[in-house]
Amino acid sequence: MKATVPVDAAVRRKQGGFLDGVVRQKSGLICLVAVLVFLSTCIVLQWLRTDLDWRQDPLSAYLKGPYGGWLRMAYYALSMALMLLGAGLYRVLQPRARSAVPAFLLALAGIALTFTAMSETDLPLLDHGQENLLHRIAALTTFLSVTLAMMVQSWRFHYDDIWRAHVALALPLAVASFIALWIYAYWHGLPEGLRQKTVITMILLWLGIAAWWLRGEQVARVSEAHPG
Repeated sequence: MKATVPVDAAVRRKQGGFLDGVVRQKSGLICLVAVLVFLSTCIVLQWLRTDLDWRQDPLSAYLKGPYGGWLRMAYYALSMALMLLGAGLYRVLQPRARSAVPAFLLALAGIALTFTAMSETDLPLLDHGQENLLHRIAALTTFLSVTLAMMVQSWRFHYDDIWRAHVALALPLAVASFIALWIYAYWHGLPEGLRQKTVITMILLWLGIAAWWLRGEQVARVSEAHPG
């Protein structure tokens, strides 16, 4: 028994160190790759799914049928990336610029995005109406959480000496995405698929840019810590 306690503690420290290292050093790169994979998958499916009209059909329509599994995998990758991005930004910012709010909202968006994809897989315990309800709630939670997180996080950049320069791009894009979300919800002057995919593209643009900035900061810190 005496020998197991130090061993267990060492294992926990090793696991915590690995996860902490991923958040501190690799979260920007992982998120950037996930965003590019998601975007690429969505674009390719617009041509492969000839049975759907990209202007009329929302992205959720592509989760079922041919190639739906590939899109679900892209959803799951993006959900993981949202959580890593929130944690990574929290760690890289100066203490006075940190806020748990955007990190929490991005984590919530990531969880909700997973349920959004799962709700289109013929869940055994739910009937069709319940699946649709779960999908609507999960999708709404994802959209609201991620756009709110984008705005709060963009504003928090202002309190960091290095990241303050990014506010001029990040905040207007985040606000525009939030406004576009409500236009999508309440204005029906354009086809649903086109409106929804415009909002998604704006969100992915912000996420990709933030991930690129995070990756650059993480690479710079690793270089400083290990010169030469």
